[in-house]
Amino acid sequence: MQFDLATKCVGPDDSVRQVMQCIERGEPKVALVVDADRKLLDTITDGDIRRAILAGENLDAPVSTLSRRKIKSPNPLPITAPVGASRQQLLRLMQEKGVRQVPLLDAGSRLVELATLQELLPDEALPLRALVMAGGYGYRLRPLTEEIPKPMLPVGGRPLLELLIEQLRNAGISRVNLATHYKGDVISRHFGDGHDFQMDIQYIEENQPLGTAGALRLLEESDEPLLVINGDILTEVDFRAMLDYHQENVADMTVAVKEHEVRLPYGVVDFDGINIVSISEKPVLRHFINAGIYLLNPRCLRYIPAAQPYDMPDLIRKLIEEGRRVVSFPVHEQWVDIGQAEDYQRAQQDILALEAET
Repeated sequence: MQFDLATKCVGPDDSVRQVMQCIERGEPKVALVVDADRKLLDTITDGDIRRAILAGENLDAPVSTLSRRKIKSPNPLPITAPVGASRQQLLRLMQEKGVRQVPLLDAGSRLVELATLQELLPDEALPLRALVMAGGYGYRLRPLTEEIPKPMLPVGGRPLLELLIEQLRNAGISRVNLATHYKGDVISRHFGDGHDFQMDIQYIEENQPLGTAGALRLLEESDEPLLVINGDILTEVDFRAMLDYHQENVADMTVAVKEHEVRLPYGVVDFDGINIVSISEKPVLRHFINAGIYLLNPRCLRYIPAAQPYDMPDLIRKLIEEGRRVVSFPVHEQWVDIGQAEDYQRAQQDILALEAET
């Protein structure tokens, strides 16, 4: 993998937003904080950014705020190696510390190179299996969904589900299951066994709708984590970053969340007893919503009842009740849930904008 090391470097006075932009420029998903003499001060990962978003960190604050936040993390200091470290040494260090990149420093702690797992193991497949939920009726999109299922609606001239499968393949996922029900034959005729899409595609046909989690019990057993994604989502979420985040936080289940704003059209009054203490004119409420993308460890599936409808919120509540670790993964990338006509039109506009950028 070839990349310009300078594009992965930021200064100590740069903002969190600038660091985020640095990470988003492409692989590797890291920003290296260096001083004027190129001495390494810190490494900021995709996970560091997402945890800051969840904490409501000011994106215009200096990068040092992220460094302070890392003090209680498993790796508060940068994981580095000297220039000249062998491939075996680097691989062992990455495995021991759970990182995908290691800065290589000279005797003066100056940054010289960046070793990445992708470079050391270029043919490594993403250790994930995937399940796409593609069985919904799409009632809110009628009449568009009278003849074809919602995941097969064209976006930019191609079925939405085809775009999603391409994204999974590009992330290094080679096997995907499609859970189908409504007009499932339209989907199976288009994709077949996945050969034409460089994927191994299998189907789970629901004789009755099983909700957003019930079909998971129909999967063959596996030791690999399971990525579950709704088939009506257009997104640029980095699935590899989500897996890293899942493993770094030792989660049983990771739920992708998206910040959503709602502007109230009225003044909101706060009071104590009968006394008004404040009033906010047309405030904006910000909440994180379920983005319809999940990562689950295999043991989570045993909490799903067999052969009956069961939804992801039910599974999340059950795991929490059982003391399992369920964590949130904030999505700052493009994300559209194509549930209604206006969402579908926005997805068409977004895909055209993305194509124009490339």
